[in-house]
Amino acid sequence: MKLPLIEREVTECRSCDRLVEWRERIGREKRRSFREWDYWARPVPGFGDPKARLLIVGLAPAAHGANRTGRVFTGDRSGDWLFAALHRAGLANQPGSTHLADGLELTDVFITAAVKCAPPDNKPTVEERNRCEPYLVRELEALPRLRAIVCLGKFGWDQVVRTLRRSGSVIPSPLPRFGHAVAVQLERGPTLIGSYHPSQQNTFTGRLTEAMLDEVFAIAARAVAG
Repeated sequence: MKLPLIEREVTECRSCDRLVEWRERIGREKRRSFREWDYWARPVPGFGDPKARLLIVGLAPAAHGANRTGRVFTGDRSGDWLFAALHRAGLANQPGSTHLADGLELTDVFITAAVKCAPPDNKPTVEERNRCEPYLVRELEALPRLRAIVCLGKFGWDQVVRTLRRSGSVIPSPLPRFGHAVAVQLERGPTLIGSYHPSQQNTFTGRLTEAMLDEVFAIAARAVAG
């Protein structure tokens, strides 16, 4: 399935009543600093290079980030860190992204989220996660050159593992536990790479530094080239 068709299906999805109510309520009430914005308030599809060899998977859109801008990781602090790291790695043409028309272009990278709608407290339920899983399966199938996946956080790691199992990849047992800079080369599948999520909780406390995030993309570059 081609990426534009997946994007259309994602943006029209209303499968999860709780998420639909939340994302739309946030879009109406808004944050004071964004009161002039016309919030996206819909599911947020993945974006990037359709010939990507590297996929980045996060948790879900931020309520006042991608749920506002319509592009995953665009307009929030996590995205500030992620796009700056991609720019340092030569994978993005600019070090930040604030809105859909800001000129951001990715090279050899596609970015998506395990859950496409902003969830309350950033915590989707198991049922919501499972309803969204087919979209990630289709995105994987639509990226035939994929060589490596960077999973931002344990939620992303676990969801990618489940999705790869559905896609026919051989998952080692036991699978190494999620950890920062952990890399696993899957049989008949891509290299799976763990990274702490660039959330404020991690970046403000020093659990994740710029050097640590750069290390992840250095590992990814070796996996893609190998």
